[in-house]
Amino acid sequence: ACATSAPAEDPQTEISVADTTAQFSEAGLDALEARMKQYVSDGHVYGIHTRLVQGDAVVSDVQYGLRDVIEKKPIEEDTIYRIYSMTKPITGVAMMQLYEQGKWKLDDPVTKFIPEYADLRVLAGQTETGAWRLVPADRPPTMAEVMSHTAGFAYGLFGDDPANSAFRDQRLLYAPDLQTFIKQTADVPLLFQPGERWSYSAAVDVQSAIVERISGQSYGEYLQEHIFAPLGMKDTGFYVPAEDYGRFSHVFGYNPENGQLVPLPGERLQYKKETIAMESGGGGLVSTMDDYTAFAQMLLNGGELNGARILKEETIELMRTNILPEGLTVSTGGNTQSRSPAGLGFGLDFGVIMDPSVREAAYGPGSYFWGGAAGTWFWVDPENDLFFVGMIQRFPRGGPEGVDLRGTSARLVYEALDE
Repeated sequence: ACATSAPAEDPQTEISVADTTAQFSEAGLDALEARMKQYVSDGHVYGIHTRLVQGDAVVSDVQYGLRDVIEKKPIEEDTIYRIYSMTKPITGVAMMQLYEQGKWKLDDPVTKFIPEYADLRVLAGQTETGAWRLVPADRPPTMAEVMSHTAGFAYGLFGDDPANSAFRDQRLLYAPDLQTFIKQTADVPLLFQPGERWSYSAAVDVQSAIVERISGQSYGEYLQEHIFAPLGMKDTGFYVPAEDYGRFSHVFGYNPENGQLVPLPGERLQYKKETIAMESGGGGLVSTMDDYTAFAQMLLNGGELNGARILKEETIELMRTNILPEGLTVSTGGNTQSRSPAGLGFGLDFGVIMDPSVREAAYGPGSYFWGGAAGTWFWVDPENDLFFVGMIQRFPRGGPEGVDLRGTSARLVYEALDE
């Protein structure tokens, strides 16, 4: 551990937090760290960095394995990772800054900011011949629905319906800019009437376009001025500068022919300035462990870090409050390592753990989280005044089943806390 507490019989070394004092056991932290390293030795990942923080104290920090398997470069403190959908909570914070300024309300129709969505259509099933029926939307989605994946937008990640197919066939997520993305998606039907269901979607890219329209800045400029600079997130952005490229981790996937984990080629995976167009609020950022730690610490602190007030405490509480109508269930955890929807709700760009008793670990009630497509994950637990961030670079498709880093790390964290 980077910093671990002594055994419980030595109370002088306990970690004091706001209203509680919690003691992690040495044995428990050792088990957590050994298991994280084992993912490398077992060949499930080439490199891993995890960090557990309680209060403002780092109680565990694991850096293990390689970021570059060609030149054998190790994971280091300043390694840069593709965080994919862990971009979404950052976009949520940007949106809520504008919410605090009175620029929009939760029940505003999205058409107040995106009039291009005035005539959205909705998929209404198939005819006997297999043709898809389209009907007009009953009403525009609200801003709350756009921020909770209940607006009806598709994503192209799954499904053979016309909406998801359009995202794939027209490469909508690779639009040259966010405003072009809006124009193109205005012609794509919704999967369902707004508010009827929860479906993981491109709605957070819609949000980043809204930030541009309200603020008058490009999305990247807005994030830099209002989130990254105040929090000291110096390595977070939509591409890796040439001078920092040596710190950028390879990203890995499974070779379908032999099942081996190999570095993946592809221009879109390289995150060079010339290969990135649309500044995707849904999945476009790269970051480091220190940068995302700063973001998570701000969340745990109720919106503030080192004197920089990013959001009000009550706004953070609103974001981590489940707003789904009764009966709606969440069907993903931001990456495919967390498949079970049991006990989950959804707030404003965060998954919310409603019932820890049916989860894989003893999260505090009201913990909130998300993850990224290349395996990154994090959660914030206000009840126990802690957060955890995990960084890997591996797409799970084609790999072994049951490799659940989020679930395993959470189980071991809370076992260490309870011992």
